[in-house]
Amino acid sequence: MTVKFASPLLSCSLPALILIAQAVPAQAQYTAKDWPEGPMKQRFTDTCGACHDINRVRVGYTPQGWLTVVRMMQNMEAPVPANEWAPMTEYLMKNFPERQRPSAVIISGPVKARIDLWDVPTLGSRPHDPRAAKDGSIWWTGQLANKLGRIDPKTGAIREYTLKSPHTGPHGLAEDKDGNIWFTGNNLGLIGKLDPKTGVTTEYPLPDKSAKDPHTINIAPDGMVWFTVQGGNMIGRLDPTSGDIKLVTSPTDKSRPYGLMINSKGVPYVVEFGAPKIASIDPQTMAIKEYALPNAAARPRRLAFSDDDTIWYTDFPRGMLGRLDQDRQREGMGIAERAQVGALRHRLHKGRGLVQRVRCQAEHHRAFRSCK
Repeated sequence: MTVKFASPLLSCSLPALILIAQAVPAQAQYTAKDWPEGPMKQRFTDTCGACHDINRVRVGYTPQGWLTVVRMMQNMEAPVPANEWAPMTEYLMKNFPERQRPSAVIISGPVKARIDLWDVPTLGSRPHDPRAAKDGSIWWTGQLANKLGRIDPKTGAIREYTLKSPHTGPHGLAEDKDGNIWFTGNNLGLIGKLDPKTGVTTEYPLPDKSAKDPHTINIAPDGMVWFTVQGGNMIGRLDPTSGDIKLVTSPTDKSRPYGLMINSKGVPYVVEFGAPKIASIDPQTMAIKEYALPNAAARPRRLAFSDDDTIWYTDFPRGMLGRLDQDRQREGMGIAERAQVGALRHRLHKGRGLVQRVRCQAEHHRAFRSCK
């Protein structure tokens, strides 16, 4: 397959491409002898092992998928000369084709779903963390394109907003009562606020240089902005009135605070991806209380609340759905792992950046009211 690029990027600076490998263990060391022969072998080992675990390429992609991955690297200005991008892409396509994935398991039931797909305007933007706004629009972060995006599902109209500082690495999203979109600047260590009416971005740098990898963000009923700092092992609170930011460190070393949600009482809860724990944060004192999960191999990644504030969480590597019911605590908590749901993985859909919407019709209103 011959690869052509209409407008290759010329910059050869080396930004923090660690964005691509947030959930990967410490990288292994490889040399050129470990990889297939070809004219781009040395450039491949020099470049693709500099910022993340090079062994990730063994998963493979379709040719279209590799074009998207390459565009991601170009968006982040990976240090590859412009005239080498095409042969580099051909090397990747030839030697690392897509591996067979497990087939989906279709479970019969009362729910009917329709999936609508929209192509994101900026190629290789790595659309991330979609968020439904109050006006019915859907927002997402263009993590590797330094943009936020908005789509009107009724018309399909899409607009992208370029952020203030290059390579911000936007990750999580939240909407405040005034319609402003708040986001975590994963790469630059900041919290940002976008005013959709003006397109102006306001930045709030984190006060501690060790507070790296701001991740998930949500807004409490009182307007306070809460967020996790996965790499820095912290949880933060931002007062939007004053801009003041306070950070607290997790009691467990390398716990990697990840998903964050706020219950009906305004109490933030966090799942600790690097430790088998869930934690609550006192909104006033920011004191952290941890709840150990029953299996040491558990790695909770995201969480949600039911109407009675029962906490549900996903166990990423073990494929389990868990529940923390604080009203039925025994020795401080009641946790039950409910069902194997299959491990969740980040993956490109046929190599394209897409925004997806699932429309659900349910016969059991209570069980599936969130699908409406």
